[in-house]
Amino acid sequence: MQIPIRSVGPAAAFLFLVQGLKLLNAPGLRRYVWFPILINVVLYSAGFWLASRYFTAAMHWLVPAWLDWLRWLLWPLFALLLLATAFFTFTLMTNLLGSPLYGRLTEQVRRLQASGQIAAPGSEHSALASLFSESRRLGYFALRALPLLALFLIPLINVIAPFLWMLFGAWSLSLDYMAYPLEARGLLFKEQRDVVRKRRLDMLAFGGAVMLGLAIPLLNIFIPPAAVIGATLYILEAERRGEAL
Repeated sequence: MQIPIRSVGPAAAFLFLVQGLKLLNAPGLRRYVWFPILINVVLYSAGFWLASRYFTAAMHWLVPAWLDWLRWLLWPLFALLLLATAFFTFTLMTNLLGSPLYGRLTEQVRRLQASGQIAAPGSEHSALASLFSESRRLGYFALRALPLLALFLIPLINVIAPFLWMLFGAWSLSLDYMAYPLEARGLLFKEQRDVVRKRRLDMLAFGGAVMLGLAIPLLNIFIPPAAVIGATLYILEAERRGEAL
């Protein structure tokens, strides 16, 4: 499997996700792809059912009767808050449930990129160390997501809150999906964060592409495994160019 993208940078980072979508059904990869996609179908179907059933009730609960005169303004605000929370929660659950196969998917992409040859294994680290790295990453996201969500409730500031949330979402998604190929090289959370920080524009472009894909119904089912493939291809290309991680 030869990858046509031979550059890195913001534009190429976006294209790596597109390439990941094209390779979802590639021989040797599909066994690691379709079970996570099934998980996504179940989770998003459950989310859609819950939203359609309880959204109006949640809005009535969040907007008390004495604020009825402001309901026209508060409903869109609380709707954005609920959607942002649901987006973050379902993405987290999807990645958590699919993570055992995403690590294998990363390794298989490396092997296929080597034209079918078995790739040299990355540095080994214990399952406990990987679990610690995952917990650090989840804590990192939560500590920053909660204050950002609170900004939606502050007058005037809530005007820029959606833009800050989108930037945070792009950054978090890039860090989350780049973790799989970087962990395969023995890098834990702190080292992964350092790698991502060195390539801020690339990572925002890649994470923004992932976030856009996750916002599109039906396409969002295929985005998580495609993002794992795209992140792996990005790291492989950076290594091929001799860039230090």
